[in-house]
Amino acid sequence: MPRFSVIVPVYKVQAYLHECLFSVLEQSCTDFELIVVDDCSPDGSPAIIDEFAAADPRVRAVHLTENVGLGRARNAGMAQARGEYLIFLDSDDTLTPDSLRAISERLKETDSPDILLYDYARTYWTGEVRRNEFAHLLGEGGPASFQLDDRPGLLKVIMVAWNKAYRREFIEEQQLAFPPGYYEDTPWTYPALLAAESLAVLDRVCVHYRQRRRGSILGTTSRKHFDIFDQYERVFAFLDSRPDLARWRPVMFRRMTDHYSTLFTKRGRLPRGTRAEFLRRARTHYRRYRTKGHPVPLRTRLRHALVKLGTHRTYRALMLSLGVKSRLTSYAKGLRRLTRGALLQVHYRIQLKLPVKPDYAVFSAYWGRGHSCNPGAIEAKVRELAPGIRTAWIAQPGHHHQVPTGTRRLTPGTAAYWTALARAKYLVNNVNFDRRLVKRPGQVLIQTQHGTPLKHMGLDLQDRPAAARDTDFGQLMASADKWDYVLTANRHSTLTWERVFPASYEILEYGYPRNDRFLHATSLEVARLRETLGIPEGSTAILYAPTYRDYRRTQRTPVDLERMLRELGPRYTVLTRAHHSYEAPLATADSARLIDVSSHPSVETLCLASDALVTDYSSLMFDYANLDRPIVIYADDWEAYEAARGTYFDLRAFPPGTVARSEDELIDIFATGHWRGSRSAQLRAAFRERFCAYDDGRAAERVVRHLFLGQTPGLPPVVPLADRRPVPAAAARIGVPQPAEPTLVAPVPERP
Repeated sequence: MPRFSVIVPVYKVQAYLHECLFSVLEQSCTDFELIVVDDCSPDGSPAIIDEFAAADPRVRAVHLTENVGLGRARNAGMAQARGEYLIFLDSDDTLTPDSLRAISERLKETDSPDILLYDYARTYWTGEVRRNEFAHLLGEGGPASFQLDDRPGLLKVIMVAWNKAYRREFIEEQQLAFPPGYYEDTPWTYPALLAAESLAVLDRVCVHYRQRRRGSILGTTSRKHFDIFDQYERVFAFLDSRPDLARWRPVMFRRMTDHYSTLFTKRGRLPRGTRAEFLRRARTHYRRYRTKGHPVPLRTRLRHALVKLGTHRTYRALMLSLGVKSRLTSYAKGLRRLTRGALLQVHYRIQLKLPVKPDYAVFSAYWGRGHSCNPGAIEAKVRELAPGIRTAWIAQPGHHHQVPTGTRRLTPGTAAYWTALARAKYLVNNVNFDRRLVKRPGQVLIQTQHGTPLKHMGLDLQDRPAAARDTDFGQLMASADKWDYVLTANRHSTLTWERVFPASYEILEYGYPRNDRFLHATSLEVARLRETLGIPEGSTAILYAPTYRDYRRTQRTPVDLERMLRELGPRYTVLTRAHHSYEAPLATADSARLIDVSSHPSVETLCLASDALVTDYSSLMFDYANLDRPIVIYADDWEAYEAARGTYFDLRAFPPGTVARSEDELIDIFATGHWRGSRSAQLRAAFRERFCAYDDGRAAERVVRHLFLGQTPGLPPVVPLADRRPVPAAAARIGVPQPAEPTLVAPVPERP
């Protein structure tokens, strides 16, 4: 008996069928049979099915002699199934990598429940991927298995067959089968969930649900949408046959009424001239199955009232009045927004007439995110060395909790925000402030930057349309004209910034304040940080932090992290840090050894807690090199990245450590120990010599003493690289084999 029977009904999907079937056959879990049911498809799908069946013994082809529809095609597949669990997959959707393995492991953890519910994400033709909005309901906390009474909110998750694994014996005991017609999932899913003695959940995206631009059956205009009435009659017939489930009738009545009102209000579903008939039939069902006992929110009572009344004219009159109200409300909101914006600008102009406050400093980072990066380190040092200067931090409300106590919190776009920009003497940011900022005489604007440039920046992007996109270079230079000082961490950055942001600011080669922490942290702090992040004791923690790809409209994870961990074994842990522009996490599973830290407020903390960095072209490598810990570059798409973005030197020729050009090479580098071998150390030493010149742990002090205290003479001198002692990696080391390598001559640095 195989673990799973994966059933795929097929009808007119020849363009998507290969991808669907490959997504099953390439699963890391191989204990399954794949039953592909040809529902008498008139296109090339039957031939594709036969090709797969001939090539792989796990594939069984079932050819129906007539078109019977999705539900009965699934029934035909179930009749052939031998697996312990049934999994349904629509033929234009796909399973995500390793999803069957994750499902199988979760079934073991939860003692083989009747049904396991897992998550899905919608994928659009534009490339957008959007996770299920009710994903939070699939949290794995609490009892491993339960009944629906314990978590009734699961009924809010889309009622389809393909986001669940069903124990086959349970389905046979309940004699469940799919009915004919549209909405066939309704009388299958509700009875299955209500009757199940044990349910479990898996908080992982296992299915990519394709949102087709054209061709979706339920999105077509047809009288077949009237099938929904037959399907709910089947649901209530099931409840009538099971008196022990009578407590669910009010819930099912509510779900039915919601479904009818939603379908009725969807444009393009019901054919012209049938809407009045649909409402009359909905009203009949409303009266027949009405059961009190389940509360209806105020916002949906109107829609329920329409179903109850069943009058098309009443509906049209109400919708017309609501439409007029909605438009008036929209106009009013727009007018209020314009009025508020104008008043704020008047307020700002008034504030500009008032004196600049010499003891006031305003900080911000990353377009209003939390207290972090170089501005954060400078702000903390100002409070330490210059307590007479009041500090404020600009951040969106969701990041206010990260701002230290004693530092004023400012929300962008408020009157207080514009007052601060007008009156503060010191303005510190690692990006640009609002373009409407008026730089006043007496104000000091400090541009800290937020990384050493490997990729092209500023005016160098003018010939890189994929990277520049809609950049207004005139506005970019206007912002640079407001800068008084720019911080750099090395001479390469100094020469680059002066050329790509030509303006009259002064360069301060003081180092990056955010990296001071690497020289001041202790081993005890590193151990505490690892414990806080959940890194298992004795594990080697790899921080994986890829950067943004300008040549891709949607971002992807280049490395199969779960495979990497499987092959490296239990002694490794991966911390995944997605670029802030990524819309999805780097890993679909979160476990003790694969930890998503994308939302962690401090990347410096993650660097300290890790033993090695794996990145591609992120500027994080320049900061991480200050720790003198191993760095591995994963450059599988260097040519594409360089062509789209442009780079200032060939990273492959002058890397901070070992370079992997494929996933297999990356795994091998860690498996053999080359990631921390003598060659890796030699390459890192040359890299540090070039790019870590000024990061000695006193950068923030130099900035504050010079710009805030005016102590230009006698600033702390830069500590030579050889004399620095960054905090070492975690004391708990493991015996990874060290390869014997010949002594290599360090590469000669390229000219910047």
